Amino acid sequence: MYKELSSGVKISITRSISTSFEAYLASIGWEEDRFSMEDFMKFWQSYFTENAAWYEKIPQDLLINPEFHEEIAQKIDEVIEKILNEEPTEKQIETIEDLQKQLGTNYTYSCKAEAAYIEQLLKNQLNQ
Repeated sequence: MYKELSSGVKISITRSISTSFEAYLASIGWEEDRFSMEDFMKFWQSYFTENAAWYEKIPQDLLINPEFHEEIAQKIDEVIEKILNEEPTEKQIETIEDLQKQLGTNYTYSCKAEAAYIEQLLKNQLNQ
């Protein structure tokens, strides 16, 4: 079912998952102990119903089909795994190290998306 969607719709679904996942993690400060898959799913559902064009392009009977839900759940797992396993860039690492020296902080991060969050957090602290 998911595989039968146009490539544009699949790309849009993937983008909505990654965008909302990163936004959800930012909303909880990337604190693992605060993560709830149920809360993330609510966050994502709110995101795609309000912001994603792909939602209106999928027939209602497909949206309520349990098999489609299983395929989407698998896609969510794949996107999350990819985000969490993407290494921070050298530039991110250098920038964060420099900012932490200036601010006297010691934040840790394990992936590119979390590094982007930490970098922005540090830049905001520096500008205050």
